[in-house]
Amino acid sequence: MGTFFEDRTEAGERLAALLTQFRERPETVVLGLARGGIPVAAAVAKALHLPLGTVLVRKLGIPGHEETAYGALAWVGGRTVRLINKPLLDRVLEHGVRPEWLDDVERRERTELLRRVEVYPGAELDVAGKTVLLVDDGLATGATMRAAVEAVREGGAAAVVAAAPVGSIDAEASVERVCDAVLCLHLPGKFRAVGSFYRHFEQLTDDDAISLLKQ
Repeated sequence: MGTFFEDRTEAGERLAALLTQFRERPETVVLGLARGGIPVAAAVAKALHLPLGTVLVRKLGIPGHEETAYGALAWVGGRTVRLINKPLLDRVLEHGVRPEWLDDVERRERTELLRRVEVYPGAELDVAGKTVLLVDDGLATGATMRAAVEAVREGGAAAVVAAAPVGSIDAEASVERVCDAVLCLHLPGKFRAVGSFYRHFEQLTDDDAISLLKQ
């Protein structure tokens, strides 16, 4: 398999080709992690003829190294879940990052999460008793996906499957511990940023994500 995906839609179509056991399956929904996972999830939902919704997620990034998450927040169906990587958090604090800086990060991300709750359709989708396919555009640390898993579990999901076109080996292993199944099309030995595995990896706007969810 080639390293690169053309874009998120093509990646979603390739994911769907390996998820055909869920095609038109009753009581099954596809939830894309907002924002980057939504176009991937939209392609999966379209191919499998399943309802599409979203889990609103925000990474809690280390100040100065924002791409590295020490935790994540997820919101779905009226519940906010906070997930913290305690060993990483302890190391971050030992290296001089102040607790108040982390408090600022979390306050800012919670505010953004709640803003999106007001404008994103599909975040209120009922998951109780359902099989939930959680889809993102990539698993770098696995933090946001794990928070999303916890959120849908709390919502009463009967089974949770995580799917992404690409992921790091460590992230896939960490997500596997909390899911019924994980599907990653590409697990490179040396993981770079998620975007480096796509030819086209534009930043999505709220309007882009909302338009896909409304379709």
